[in-house]
Amino acid sequence: MAQYDYHHLPHVKEQSKSKQTLWITLLLTLFFTFVEIIGGIFSNSLALISDSAHMASDVLALSLSMVALYLASRPPNKTFTFGYLRFEIIASFLNGLALAVIAIGIFIEGIRRFIEPESIDFQLMLTIASIGLVVNIVLTIILSRSTKEEENLNIKSALWHFIGDLFSSVGVIISAVIIYFTDFYMIDPFISMVIGAIIFIGGAKIVRESYLILMDSVPSQFDLDQIRADISSIEGVEDVHDMHIWAISSDHYSLTAHVFVNEHIQPFCIILAINEMLENKYGIKHTTIQIEHASFHNHGEYGKQFLQHKANIKPQ
Repeated sequence: MAQYDYHHLPHVKEQSKSKQTLWITLLLTLFFTFVEIIGGIFSNSLALISDSAHMASDVLALSLSMVALYLASRPPNKTFTFGYLRFEIIASFLNGLALAVIAIGIFIEGIRRFIEPESIDFQLMLTIASIGLVVNIVLTIILSRSTKEEENLNIKSALWHFIGDLFSSVGVIISAVIIYFTDFYMIDPFISMVIGAIIFIGGAKIVRESYLILMDSVPSQFDLDQIRADISSIEGVEDVHDMHIWAISSDHYSLTAHVFVNEHIQPFCIILAINEMLENKYGIKHTTIQIEHASFHNHGEYGKQFLQHKANIKPQ
């Protein structure tokens, strides 16, 4: 029995570019996380500590993304007939939640620092933040290029992590410069809370995208009514109903539909025409089209109304 006998299309993702990108990003992030944690503790900068916490979450996020990528390359089996593609979305959802939780923690600590200001080592804070800025610029460029080459929600979520890190580094540098010239230490928790807001927005965006996929919602790029109209326009199709479109992962789409057909037209030709239209116009390759006739497939009131309508428009 063939290893892909569960579907006519293999539900796997071989994303060599994404794997290479994530490995480079993970190793660089892990190294700089230790640097920033040590620097944040010794400088006593909340902005720097908050950034190091975010970097630590990046390590977790990237690790989850790596697991998702390797699982996505495994073929379907009798238990997971769609393969392991959906784990990519689960990992993205967890990454988004991690971002949101970290942002809330930064807000709480920022409020505490407003109430109880603490002194900060300006030079160490600025040095670590400057190194962090360079690292985050490099990683953001690497991830941004990867998203253009291969569609992957995990890479997008990782990119959001590092966009947040990039803003964090800029914020820490601004904070350090202001503290140096004004001794206004309250800017440190303020900048950290701005960073937290940016992180929260990115996390919320990833959570929403992954949530919609996990709920099998219609992907935003598809117009359900337009697709139904396009199927209906194919010769021999008299009605389209019970149609569903969903994403298994960020670029694997599936469609199922029931169609009433003209009994005088070969049903195999109708299915072929529908599948060709869906692939050529919408890029949907995994489809299941069920051919039906209202006179002997029970559809309750819907079927009765269809037959009545058909009888009324029949030429006299």
